[in-house]
Amino acid sequence: MRRFLVGVAAAAVVAAGAVAGPAVPAGAATPTVAYKGANTAAVQDDFNGDGYRDLAVGAPSAADGSVESAGAVVVLYGSASGTSGSRRTVVTQASEGVPGEPEAWDGFGAATASADLDGDGYADLIVGTPDEGVGDAVGRGTVNVIWGGPNGLSGGGTLSAPSGYGAGRTSCRFGESLAVGDLNGDGAPDVAVGSQCEGVVYTGPFTRTGRSAAVRDGISGESRGAVIGDVDGDGTSELFWLPGLEDGNGRGPVYTDDGTGTLSGVTRLPLAHGLTGQIGDVNGDGYGDLVTGSYDDDAGDPSAAHVGGEIEVLYGGPDGISSSRTPQVLSQDTADVPGAGERGDGFGYALSVGDTDGDGFADVLVGAPDEAIGTVAEAGMVTLLRGSAAGLTGTGSAAWEQNTADVPGVAEEGDTFGAAVHLADLTGDGRAEVVVGVPGEDTAGCVWTARGAAAGPSAVGSTTISGPTAGVTSLDASQPGFGSSFTSPHFGG
Repeated sequence: MRRFLVGVAAAAVVAAGAVAGPAVPAGAATPTVAYKGANTAAVQDDFNGDGYRDLAVGAPSAADGSVESAGAVVVLYGSASGTSGSRRTVVTQASEGVPGEPEAWDGFGAATASADLDGDGYADLIVGTPDEGVGDAVGRGTVNVIWGGPNGLSGGGTLSAPSGYGAGRTSCRFGESLAVGDLNGDGAPDVAVGSQCEGVVYTGPFTRTGRSAAVRDGISGESRGAVIGDVDGDGTSELFWLPGLEDGNGRGPVYTDDGTGTLSGVTRLPLAHGLTGQIGDVNGDGYGDLVTGSYDDDAGDPSAAHVGGEIEVLYGGPDGISSSRTPQVLSQDTADVPGAGERGDGFGYALSVGDTDGDGFADVLVGAPDEAIGTVAEAGMVTLLRGSAAGLTGTGSAAWEQNTADVPGVAEEGDTFGAAVHLADLTGDGRAEVVVGVPGEDTAGCVWTARGAAAGPSAVGSTTISGPTAGVTSLDASQPGFGSSFTSPHFGG
């Protein structure tokens, strides 16, 4: 059985070799909440302050010149008409002011998040590079911050792992997951970093030199996933850790962390499971709900997920989420959910929470990247489950894949449509767009987007942006990667 222990919190100041970004003009626009439940004012994606959320797309297998799989993040800027490949910024470790340098197989962009870390009214981009070597430690991992401003992203810093991190272990994949939110109610976003060694929490606010107010070792042992959101309605977010697979639990355990850094401060939720997760208000009661995904359906493991994968919903309330709360479980075999659970579909590998029709109930988009379409293996599919006053339901749900009418392209083996998914209002109309990563598409991957609408998203008029159109390529056609990550969670960094 994997051990999962709490490390005593040690306050420390994190230094980062940051390069200052552009000066911030007086009266810089402050982003507003884009849609109910899935974000807070401190967690926005508006990097240039124009009032539209932007889309950060990870391409961890992108080449940087002749350096294969160094990685990149493409920011597609939002507008009233959505995103396009022509309004973009490509960020790599070769970009001016970004710490580090591009090296083969670093995987810059394997995980991303955003928050206004320095309080200037512009969202900042947080990038995980979990396979980057640090000194002689291969796969140690790093996390960079790229600063937002009136001209978009520029300059950057590093969130350094605290002293003693990893207890002598080398391959930790620091930055495999990222989560942001206000954990202490001071109005400044905090950052949680997941890895295969231990979880780390950085307390805001952050300065332009890359310093946080404090940093603590939150969890010892694997803490691969972190989730932050307000589940008790008090205006302060809660922190959950998802360590990953463990012996006797093929769906993964879920822990709460009260931030004290003590053993009693971390509590296992014995009835809950998940390998990845996000918080949003699914039933519209004003309390955030924890939605988790478990895709591993190993036939030889009786503790594994439902055949094909599953998601769970733990509903929040005035007392938060207690250890005795039983989650709602949904799969492709749940009534009215499209498709059927088949071994290895990967339903729940990626998920995102947001209101796609503006009805006040957050919906849940679920990726099943290994879903076979007919005889085409690992082509992939996504499913949108609808929120309601009664909770998440299969009623009115929809599914899309690349053989669906009006979806550009065609289902091909290994496309992995749905390896990453994202719900975000990119047009400012109060309805979240459906965004799907297709990292296995052709030679560089692509992103598919369908507009949110009062009747629900539709493939009619949907668009696709390929990696080359967005400015990234791969030197190895078997490692395309554009669309591998968004600021919504997926398993594995």
